[in-house]
Amino acid sequence: MMRHMFVIIDTSRTMDDQDLKPNRLTSTLKLMEYFVDEYFDQNPISQIGIITSKNKRAEKLTDLAGNPKKHIAALKKAVDTVCGGEPSLYNSLSMAMETLKHMPGHASREVLVIFSSLTTCDPSNIYELIKTLKTLKIRVSVIGLSAEVRVCTVLTRETGGTYHVILDESHFRELLTYHVKPPPASSSSECSLIRMGFPQHTIASLTDQDSKPSFSMSHLDSSSGPSLTLGGYFCPQCRSKYTELPVECKVCGLTLVSAPHLARSFHHLFPLDPFPEVPLTDYKGERFCHACQGQLKDQKVFSCPTCCSVFCVECDLFIHDSLHCCPSCIHSQSAP
Repeated sequence: MMRHMFVIIDTSRTMDDQDLKPNRLTSTLKLMEYFVDEYFDQNPISQIGIITSKNKRAEKLTDLAGNPKKHIAALKKAVDTVCGGEPSLYNSLSMAMETLKHMPGHASREVLVIFSSLTTCDPSNIYELIKTLKTLKIRVSVIGLSAEVRVCTVLTRETGGTYHVILDESHFRELLTYHVKPPPASSSSECSLIRMGFPQHTIASLTDQDSKPSFSMSHLDSSSGPSLTLGGYFCPQCRSKYTELPVECKVCGLTLVSAPHLARSFHHLFPLDPFPEVPLTDYKGERFCHACQGQLKDQKVFSCPTCCSVFCVECDLFIHDSLHCCPSCIHSQSAP
């Protein structure tokens, strides 16, 4: 349910190439903004960090954090980056590893590399580093922008990641979307209890004599500066105020979430089984979709194996991509 991922972006001279418009760097950063949004939508209690590599060095653009606005702001600023030199896969992976190796065993440790260059300039033997990554259970995946590179093939194979080379911009977006969903957990992964707080949103009225405006701890990550507000989310442990969830309390370290955030992370553990296709001619029941109530016009419909309700193509996609549960099964369950 909890993921910790570093994205390594190659900013070497090859990112100035214009096979992606207007160039590889601009296209990559724009798609990365989309990726960060989708990542936190599907994994709201996870964290992400961004590393760039050029001139044989690695530089941390953002630390591991769960605030998508912070990452997107950094990506927007990175558009003005001057590309140059060669990337260093070794230095970038070492930087990511130094942070990820301290992450708890119950959370996944992942690295996604956006690699444009056909070469990497490394200060030491990268194959020794690959063995270390494998030992630490850090899963490395690579999306190539040029062609397949042997060292990336070995890296992804040994660490259990995936390696794809893009065809065009739409394929690039599709590959990034593939990494939005969490990878399957290994049977050896640890399980542990995590303390979490579920603060309710408190709204104070201007006419309330007892209400007092206060600062939010969220302004520490914001460049806009502190502002006094009446309402907010108050940490149940130390009473620190925050304007949005999920967040890790800066005072007591408690993870603050809401129930929908946990639900969105939880459905990845128990995905809904695909509904088998049934020819419309073989279906003997009423000819309407049990979700949208529309008339069934397609030649094939999709039937829930549990409650035998049938759905049209659009509703089947919506159920599996967004809802993650059969509406008829939920409706038939008796209220407690």
